[in-house]
Amino acid sequence: MNNTDIISKTIAFVKEKLNNAEGGHDWFHIERVYKNSILIANDEVCDLTVVKLGALLHDIADSKFHGGDETIGPKTARAFLEKENEDEATIRHVVKIIENISFKGGNFEKNFSSIELDIVQDADRLDAIGAIGIARTFNYGGFKNRVLYDPNIAPNTKMNKEEYKNNEAPTINHFYEKLLLLKDKMNTASGKTIAAERHRYMEGFLSQFYAEWDGEK
Repeated sequence: MNNTDIISKTIAFVKEKLNNAEGGHDWFHIERVYKNSILIANDEVCDLTVVKLGALLHDIADSKFHGGDETIGPKTARAFLEKENEDEATIRHVVKIIENISFKGGNFEKNFSSIELDIVQDADRLDAIGAIGIARTFNYGGFKNRVLYDPNIAPNTKMNKEEYKNNEAPTINHFYEKLLLLKDKMNTASGKTIAAERHRYMEGFLSQFYAEWDGEK
């Protein structure tokens, strides 16, 4: 199968699997990560097919929607790629991207490294910050019926992986527990440049949020 065919089939597969998914983790999220991955890859020496497949399949079965089971995503991706007769080296690489892409509290040590993972991880993190990141954060907070903000509940930036997975803090806390930390965790030069601007946008939003909360303006 040529590269164009496998990418087209993967897009169709992902669209079907994520039909009616939560709004921050739906096909449109995948599409944005896919586009950002290609944008970043333009400035890197990489296997573009692995980048594209990793971007398309990175959230095919997000553990937070499957009882915390982190094996479903990699298994689903592998089964699909095997059915499409993709070569084993590519399958292993894509699976490793899926297994190592998540933030997981920021204290998770990757057990695999590649420029392709760096690219897809940066693209995924870019979609978690800026205007869209803000929208996704409040969409998920509403999906989980979390309060917007509680001044009496301080953010916890020292959570381990399990604490992060089970965290039910107010939505605003998520900015401090993840979103504002991502700028300094980007891998690529392109990712860092884009993240810096989106980070500033979030800081402006938070400043306005607190002013409105306190009745200042």
